[in-house]
Amino acid sequence: MNQDTTLYKGRYLSLVERDRWEFVTRSNASCVVALVAVTQAGEIVLVEQYRKPVLANVIELPAGLVGDFDDPDESVLVAAARELEEETGFKAGQMEAVMDCPSSAGMSDEAISFVRARGLSRVGPGGGDASENIVVHLVPLSEVDDWLARQQTCGKLLDHKIYTALYWLQRESRADSIGGSKP
Repeated sequence: MNQDTTLYKGRYLSLVERDRWEFVTRSNASCVVALVAVTQAGEIVLVEQYRKPVLANVIELPAGLVGDFDDPDESVLVAAARELEEETGFKAGQMEAVMDCPSSAGMSDEAISFVRARGLSRVGPGGGDASENIVVHLVPLSEVDDWLARQQTCGKLLDHKIYTALYWLQRESRADSIGGSKP
């Protein structure tokens, strides 16, 4: 039987044991949303922020928590729109859920919902909320591999979800070139 025992409960995270397996669960959100957003000019929208657990600046997809503002019924697409504008200053004309997957299946029950944002328009500066210091990067897709390598050489960490987004964008581009459907 899957009986959970809470070993520790913090403000936002809990350490839980299930069948002798310890893992982390969020107590303040239902999941994470990660945005795959590309401007009309063909630039992927990435963000950079200092992450205390790894003591480094990390290059990431725009992302955030779903249901973390006392709205446990917040939808993934509503959270995606909120996070995109808050972190990057962009609004999307269209948003589509692409895939749900675990963030780290051996360590957490957290799920990530990837959302494709299209038809971007700049409506503000971005940068996050009062608790964040986010830098927005618009990187041409044709230069993204070299740009990411340079960031890593400068000591920044790269979040693996970027490569998932680049894979989907490549698939989408191939499908568009042969008249197929978008992933």
